[in-house]
Amino acid sequence: MRDQLDQTLKTSEIQIKNGRIIDPKNGVDQRADLFVSDGRIVAVGQAPTEFRADQTIDASDCIVCPGLVDLATRLTGLESELAAAVAGGVTALACPPDSRPPLDEPGLVERLVRHSEALGLARVFPLGALTQQLAGEKLSEMHSLTRAGCIAFSQAKQPIFDTQVLLRAMQYAATFGYAIHLQPQDHYLAHDGVAHDGEVASRLGLAGIPVCAETVAIATALQLARETGVRLHLARLSSAAGVALVREARRAGLAVSCDVSVYHLHLSEIDIGYFDSRANFRPPLRSGSDRDALRAAVAEGLAAVCSDHTPVDEDGKQLPFAEAAPGATGLELLLPLTLKWAEQAKLPLATALARVTCDPAAILGIANGSLAVGSPADICVFDPAEPWRVTADALRSQGKNTPFLGYEMTGRVKTTLVGGRVVFDG
Repeated sequence: MRDQLDQTLKTSEIQIKNGRIIDPKNGVDQRADLFVSDGRIVAVGQAPTEFRADQTIDASDCIVCPGLVDLATRLTGLESELAAAVAGGVTALACPPDSRPPLDEPGLVERLVRHSEALGLARVFPLGALTQQLAGEKLSEMHSLTRAGCIAFSQAKQPIFDTQVLLRAMQYAATFGYAIHLQPQDHYLAHDGVAHDGEVASRLGLAGIPVCAETVAIATALQLARETGVRLHLARLSSAAGVALVREARRAGLAVSCDVSVYHLHLSEIDIGYFDSRANFRPPLRSGSDRDALRAAVAEGLAAVCSDHTPVDEDGKQLPFAEAAPGATGLELLLPLTLKWAEQAKLPLATALARVTCDPAAILGIANGSLAVGSPADICVFDPAEPWRVTADALRSQGKNTPFLGYEMTGRVKTTLVGGRVVFDG
């Protein structure tokens, strides 16, 4: 795989002035100017000798931070979703393999990487299919997929029924240093379920998905990871019990990480209301105590935050709750919803930004999420106080569905740079 971070063509020399620079990875929080040349950050504070800015960006009253890194973005339409990404300050993203067709062949991966590079928007890091056609039976050609551009392997939301297959996949991945991302849900325990197995589902007559569907799958994955030594990432945790299992595994020294959808930081089963299909997610929105446990896990740094961006068209949502397509648009809401959570939790801004910049970058093993000198100039400039209303017209993604449609958000991206080029100017 060619390193995407070294493919930037010569760009302008840019000065970003008067901003508050927050770089969580390097412990920086100061008012200073930032200087960019040839696609990389060349100085913070004082301009380098012979630096002559071709472009100046005034970041007065704004935060200058690393571009956001998203762990789960479904690219139903490549150009529209990458445009949504940079409009949301996301400069690098991992796309799950459950596209059509699945990312289980090198040619498909190469085509995705090539097309995304040609658009020159956010950087795309594909997750390859762990098994052929995501069928859970035969292992994919992980070595070939890695050479084509995959940075890890996943089943997305598709199950592996045979744990022997999962064991072999982990053994192979561990041998060659590949990471595996799993979304933990036991197929049989969750079968036909559409909502959290709790009071709301019972009242509405909806089939429930119990918490044990998540914890059984987590326990199995952790035991196999312990056996094989594979680097394991557990994606989209939804329960207090699931978080507790990961915390215990980390304390025991297991190489395991996890993430939480930004929607699950704010919403619970109550938000289903009277069959609101916009609140149909996989995993489902769970109890208020589960949501609070997820918030605590993110606050302590146990879990990163992702958008779980899943564009769903209107036809997919205008159905009875149990039949509606799960998911919501998330790229353009990742930053404001993370800021909203941090404000409610009374956490420093740097802590919140770490969960969507350097933490997910570390999970993916990519050289993003930093404003250190020499780093790729993938930068987000946003006004933390600017209000805006979530409307279909305000969203660039093909998917307009979100439980927050019509709500007012605080925090808006003003400028996004990728590889030293301005790719979004709001």
